[in-house]
Amino acid sequence: MKRNEITLKLIVKQRFYYLFEVLVIFLGIFLFTSIPYGLVNLIDPAIFEPLYYVLRAALILTAIPLFLYLANFLMEKQRKKVILKEDISPSKNFLNLFKITKKNFKFQLLYGALLLFLIFIPLDFFTYLLSPETLSYQSTVLVFGYNSYFFGNYVIFLSSIIFIPLCVAIYEESLTRGFLANRGNDYFNEMSAVIISSFFFGLGHFGHYLLNPSSGLSIVSPLIWFLQTFFVGIILAMVIQRRHWIFPGIFAHTLNNVITSHTIWNYIHGTDFSFMTMYVYLPLLIMGIILFIWQFSRIKESLSIGFKEFKTYFARDKIIKESSSDVIIRILMDFLFGLIIFLIGYFTVF
Repeated sequence: MKRNEITLKLIVKQRFYYLFEVLVIFLGIFLFTSIPYGLVNLIDPAIFEPLYYVLRAALILTAIPLFLYLANFLMEKQRKKVILKEDISPSKNFLNLFKITKKNFKFQLLYGALLLFLIFIPLDFFTYLLSPETLSYQSTVLVFGYNSYFFGNYVIFLSSIIFIPLCVAIYEESLTRGFLANRGNDYFNEMSAVIISSFFFGLGHFGHYLLNPSSGLSIVSPLIWFLQTFFVGIILAMVIQRRHWIFPGIFAHTLNNVITSHTIWNYIHGTDFSFMTMYVYLPLLIMGIILFIWQFSRIKESLSIGFKEFKTYFARDKIIKESSSDVIIRILMDFLFGLIIFLIGYFTVF
């Protein structure tokens, strides 16, 4: 067999073993997260919505390491042929992402603040400012399902977003970065894991367009939201690849969810976006500028490392002896498998 045929066979085999593991974990999550639906007729809706998100986050956090252990048991012999790194305990590797020590807590908090003020907030603000239709679209799709608290008064809304944004951030970061990106890194090169998980994350937000309230709406806003979350996903995945910390992503994601929820609540209740601009986004953007100046050297170093890592995605992988044509096929396959994982997730975990 020719060298390039061997390389292509390995590229395909790595992704199919990874896909099988994804299928096991997604089915496990589906089984676990079916439990809250049994509570629908037993609990008052005002209580059920926050409880639903709390249970969902807890069950996903339980399901991922448990079914990682099961997948590891089922595939132990086969995966040794394609795994790139020493694979001692996938479950332990996942749980280690949540470790916070006295020594690194302030650095994890700092990274979370940098992500919030320099990525999330500017991206959301300028998206809403330049494309007001995106805010209208998000307001339409996000109040569908278990989000009726957006229609209540501010006290009801505030009591709900104490729990819900945190829970959403926990299970989205755990699934997308903690499992897909972190585990993909064991099967193939880091940037492939970053792209697959980020494409899945972006498609997950675009998937709202497929739901009933999206019918008849323009596809432009869903595409903008897809590009926005795809970009954010790349940044968050690269952070977790480099630092092996999931707390910064959860921290930034949670606070951004709180801010976005306020923006949507105000929009639904007829408050012009200029109110959020003046009293929320502009003060936060000023704080972001101060943080950028204060941490400029650290940010510059991180950007330099990040750009170098990103460039490697388009270079030949010397470990598996890729040719130029192999690189193109690998990139196309990453997006294809990201799409397949999204389709599996659409019917199981979303």
